[in-house]
Amino acid sequence: MKVVILAGGYGTRISEETDVKPKPMIEIGDKPLLVHIMEHYASYGFDDFVICLGYLGNTIKQYFADFYLQNSDISFDYGNGNQITRHNRQKRNWRVTLAETGKEAMTGGRIRQVHKYIGDAPFMLTYGDGIADVDVHQLLEFHRSHGKLATVTAVQPTGRFGALDITEDSRVTGFIEKPKGDEGWVNGGFFVLQPEIFSLIQGDSTVWEQEPLRELAVRDELRAYKHHGFWQPMDTLRDKRYLQELWQEGGLPWMSSR
Repeated sequence: MKVVILAGGYGTRISEETDVKPKPMIEIGDKPLLVHIMEHYASYGFDDFVICLGYLGNTIKQYFADFYLQNSDISFDYGNGNQITRHNRQKRNWRVTLAETGKEAMTGGRIRQVHKYIGDAPFMLTYGDGIADVDVHQLLEFHRSHGKLATVTAVQPTGRFGALDITEDSRVTGFIEKPKGDEGWVNGGFFVLQPEIFSLIQGDSTVWEQEPLRELAVRDELRAYKHHGFWQPMDTLRDKRYLQELWQEGGLPWMSSR
């Protein structure tokens, strides 16, 4: 089953980084967030990727063109026909299709454009700027169990602010540090989709999270897989620093389910 990753947006809320690279290419530790996401899927055996490019897409193309160059020791023997030897390279049995979907296409439009690489088969879809420890096998099992066209992973993000524990007579009895779930359940990405969803996408200006998902809900063809574990988007520089801190501490919670 193919995994489609949306990696074409501008990332304006983290422009300190995205002026020179697309958001999925911002590094967490020693590799881009995009690669962390791909490694998570690959750990469950899903290693056939279709990446939807847009803003600064050539940066992603260049990264994968030089993938082994960047992840191996290299010897150049200029006296022997410019021979190049790669040492201790990290072998990955990945298939990666990099699809130019345009700078201005919306999320639905990007999905529609890669139909030709997916064919008439179920596929997975996620965003290139969010990471989680979703158990992909359980997600897929849930999707197959309900028989509907679409599954979205629902998450409860941590609140932005601490909360007060207040009694009915206005006494403050304690403090709750950034309570999880104060915004309810939100779209966390990590979709599983049947090919019939392509008929709901009209063109490049279609936003996947609007008309198509709403239509699926109206038709009773959308189910939510509730994920209670780690989930973190990378929308701001603060988010990036948080993920970087996790890496520096030696904890990669998005890999904990393996």
